[in-house]
Amino acid sequence: MHRSRNHKIIAGVCGGIADSLGLPPTLVRVLWLLLSLIPGPLWIAYVALWIFMPKAPETVYGR
Repeated sequence: MHRSRNHKIIAGVCGGIADSLGLPPTLVRVLWLLLSLIPGPLWIAYVALWIFMPKAPETVYGR
């Protein structure tokens, strides 16, 4: 699992999760937003993924 370079708004965490699961990034973002309204450590998990989840490798087209 990697942070997305193409589908990112803040850090690419939701986009990376969406890419890994084969879901639309907007759906993952909306689900994350709804779940973040429930008390719990979701914000801490997001920051931890931002720090520890590597960025997706850059792709070079035409090679």
